[in-house]
Amino acid sequence: MGQTPTPGTYVIDGSHSEASFTVRHAGISKVRGKFDRFGGTITIAEDLSASAVDVTIESGSVNTGDANRDGHLRSADFWDAENKPTWTFRSTGVEGGGEEFTVHGDLTVNDVTRPVDLEVEYNGSTTDPFGVFRLGFSAKTEISRKDFGLTWNAALEAGGVLVGDKIKISLEVEVVPQPEETDAAEAATPEAQQAAAEQA
Repeated sequence: MGQTPTPGTYVIDGSHSEASFTVRHAGISKVRGKFDRFGGTITIAEDLSASAVDVTIESGSVNTGDANRDGHLRSADFWDAENKPTWTFRSTGVEGGGEEFTVHGDLTVNDVTRPVDLEVEYNGSTTDPFGVFRLGFSAKTEISRKDFGLTWNAALEAGGVLVGDKIKISLEVEVVPQPEETDAAEAATPEAQQAAAEQA
């Protein structure tokens, strides 16, 4: 039996996490980008299926390594970041268990909400040199721009369009216990449970 996430309520450690995306450009290459500001909470229940995820992304924090392209993405042509500054993902259910599971949820982009499935891999837990307990997850999904009303494009002379419709989203997330949950979360670690069992 594989390892399972330690129950508790956790917050995303933004400095050790990344939300990135890939989209096909001109039909011949891929453009990669990420969001520099995002956060949220993950609640791991004893019964994994009862767990919950709530994440908010600042759409204006997009970073593709090209200031002109980033400015275009923030504009009304794409996601109008000035008037619609946040995107959200809120889970509606969890299937599977152990190290691999699926998180079903509602993704809201530009005030349009669509169901999305995140394929999640649990990467394990550790306590860092500063005594902070951490969990790690990787997740991926694919969405259609058109599903969220993001229809801007430009035709190519040779046929086709400039920007692909399918967007691959990849998440690398580290979470730490919410401050008020730290003691309880640490007490729930396998090491702490084993120590308690030895003392019993």
